[in-house]
Formats: sequence, C-alpha cells, structure tokens
Amino acid sequence: MGTSAAAAISQMAVFAALVAVLGQVAAIPVGPVPITLQTLGVTLAGAVLGPWRGAGAMVLLNLLAAAGLPLLSQGTGGLGVYAGPTAGFALGWIPAAFVVGLIVQYRWPLRWWRTTLGTVLGGIVVLYACGVPWMALNLGLSLHEAAAANLVFIPGDLAKTVFAILITHSLARAYPSPFSYAQRRRR
Repeated sequence: MGTSAAAAISQMAVFAALVAVLGQVAAIPVGPVPITLQTLGVTLAGAVLGPWRGAGAMVLLNLLAAAGLPLLSQGTGGLGVYAGPTAGFALGWIPAAFVVGLIVQYRWPLRWWRTTLGTVLGGIVVLYACGVPWMALNLGLSLHEAAAANLVFIPGDLAKTVFAILITHSLARAYPSPFSYAQRRRR
C-alpha cells in the first residue's frame, strides 16, 4: 500500500471518528431523531476530503456501526439501528458527503459561493431527501408529516452549515493537503 493510499484511509478514519464523536457530544433527544453535531462532521468530511474520500468515511462509519460499535448518536450501533427511523439519515450521510465534496472541491482554490452551495445542497437537501422518506415509512407518517416534523432541525442545520464553511476555508488555508481532489482537478 502506497503512502497516498495509507493517507487516504487515515483521513477517512479520522473523519468517521469525528462524526462518531459529534454524535455523543450534546445529543438532544427530540422525538425519534436527536439533535446532534454529526451533520457538521458529515459536511466537513465531504468538503475537506472531496467526494470519494468523504463518502468513503461515511461508508466506513456505517459499516462499523452496523457491526455493532456504538458510534451513532447517543452510543447506538448494530443492525437494529438501520431498522429505526434514523436509518435514512445515517445512510444518507454517504451521498450527502459525496455531493458536498463534489461541489465544494470542484476546482482549486476553494470559493465561498461553491462551499455554501455544496454544504447546503449536500448537507441539508440531500440528507433530508434520504432521511425524511425513510422516517415517514418507518413511523407510518405521510411524507408531509415527516417533513414538518423535521422543520425543527433546519435552524441548527443552517448554523452547522455556517460553521462548516468557516472551518473548511480555514483548513484549506492552514492545511491544504487533504484537499487533494480539488487540487488534482485544477490541472
């Protein structure tokens, strides 16, 4: 295994761990879906690592959680979690990180407008498009009822988007090496 492959795997593991930790910090139960900082980590994974590595970090996290490690919000894990109302959100982290990374790292250097667009589309729109239908199906709600129940999360998700944008641009200036996807596309 080359050093770039080892670095990529290490970066994905770090972001999987970050999302797991953010699910334990200040998790606030609000009905069947708790308020956590995990979506901040998902958004950062895509924005910093790019589409493939960001999505890979979320695949890794979901595989470890499915294997039974208590990595999801409030220390949950195991296959049973994927039968619950939050499964669509957890699995939605994969395409969410991919979309964030694809838009944010489309070209180097990073641009504020692209980062904003990517974090909103991937970190909110794609995530809700995956999570809300599964929640509706799982809880026997209409799609409209499930979407209405998730409105409480929008202000927090917008705040996490602002933090993700600021953190992403600060990291790109201070530590540009994880942003290799965008740098390769520059050529």
